[in-house]
Amino acid sequence: MRRGTMGVTAAMIAVGAFAAQPAAAAWYPVNYHFGTGFTAGFFFPGSAPAGANDWSCQPSAAHPEPVVLVHGTLESGNDNWGGAAPLLADNGYCVYTFDYGGPGASSPIQGVGAIEDGAAVLSSFVDQVRAATGATKVDLVGHSQGGMMPRYYIKNLGGADKVAKLVALSPTNQGTTLDGITEFGRQLGLLEPANAFLSGPCAACVEQEIGSPFLTALNAGGETVPGIDYTVVGTKDDEVVTPYTNAFLPAAPNVTNITVQDQCGLDQSDHLEIAYDPVALTDMLNALDPAHPQPVPCEVVLPVTGPLVG
Repeated sequence: MRRGTMGVTAAMIAVGAFAAQPAAAAWYPVNYHFGTGFTAGFFFPGSAPAGANDWSCQPSAAHPEPVVLVHGTLESGNDNWGGAAPLLADNGYCVYTFDYGGPGASSPIQGVGAIEDGAAVLSSFVDQVRAATGATKVDLVGHSQGGMMPRYYIKNLGGADKVAKLVALSPTNQGTTLDGITEFGRQLGLLEPANAFLSGPCAACVEQEIGSPFLTALNAGGETVPGIDYTVVGTKDDEVVTPYTNAFLPAAPNVTNITVQDQCGLDQSDHLEIAYDPVALTDMLNALDPAHPQPVPCEVVLPVTGPLVG
């Protein structure tokens, strides 16, 4: 990737997470580098990232809601959440992720089908998690489409009674441009002649365009539901959701909009990198557990060229 991500602070977060765990708890190394994290997950579609999908996990009193991670367009649960899943597990959460909207379980390309269909898969998966854990509600963490699509589930598929919090990293709440979606595919290396995904169907891409009938209907009558806490984390360097403020939700008592550069001017994370960014992932932890906030890291380090694991 074009730049590295705050290695010193990444290690600090991972060490802090480890120290917070009981001696008998499992600990998973946390990858804060998008390039290595995404690549590692991309070549193992259908697998879960470290720390996720332990169906024997029982939520603790400190974290009674299991966390469901929702990947974005052209991503999968494995490549999108190589940082967040182990970090959450290390901090004592039961963590789960799944794939939706792809041509099949063996494909690394997911999240391209109709968003309504993806929301239906989310609905079934949430019920599966609730049944396995005994939890009444879950918390959702999503990236890009995965931060916006759960609002359809909440609004139209009965999710309002099953979700406590929604944390969204660079979601497409107000839509993006076709140029932004094309840029997203280019950065993922999916616009080469052999992998020109835009030449095939991508219903989710069309539905995420600014002013699409899907987004118009979704946002009509209010974008949030009382009783659910919404946190949106965006970046000024987002080249997919443009302007980056299109990620944010309208002001409301249950809405918190955060820009990573307002906390750390040194942070240069873009749309892809934000899912592995130490600042954004700390915001995620703090949104899920506001009673025990962790300090947001901000350090200057040299770019890294290899795996960055805490």
